[in-house]
Amino acid sequence: MDKITLQRIEKLHPSVQDEVKQIIKECDEALTGKAKVRITQGLRSFEEQEKLYAIGRITSEKKVTNAKAGQSIHNYGLAVDICMMIDGKTASWDTVKDWDNDKVADWYECVKIFAKHGWNWGGNWKTFKDLPHFEKKNILTKKGLIKTNWRTLLKMERDKDGYVVL
Repeated sequence: MDKITLQRIEKLHPSVQDEVKQIIKECDEALTGKAKVRITQGLRSFEEQEKLYAIGRITSEKKVTNAKAGQSIHNYGLAVDICMMIDGKTASWDTVKDWDNDKVADWYECVKIFAKHGWNWGGNWKTFKDLPHFEKKNILTKKGLIKTNWRTLLKMERDKDGYVVL
């Protein structure tokens, strides 16, 4: 895994860091061609979320999110966005390209690996599909397993580093 991906993983919620390292490792092992996974976004501050939410609303660009600050699982360090790095140089969001010629699009090889580890894919959303996006489905807390939901996460206590206390 590349240095940028590792740096972004280290900012995720501590409860998912090792799991995401394992997922990326499995993706990179499955992709035997010139494509490897890069995390393009992990933890996102509320301020960054507000700026993204403004795109397409107060600018003339296309909307990039329907989530306001606090409404994205990124705001809790429990979501990642990815791209494929081709030959370590060029970022690609092509979801149909089969760089390793194994008859399965590289992107979908990764979708399956994330799903195996209990992560939802934004490509499965009914509206506003977000193909680069993956988020943890359920989180184990002191009170048991909870569905990862921004409404629940927003109400949870935070630790000294700003992460929700699980």
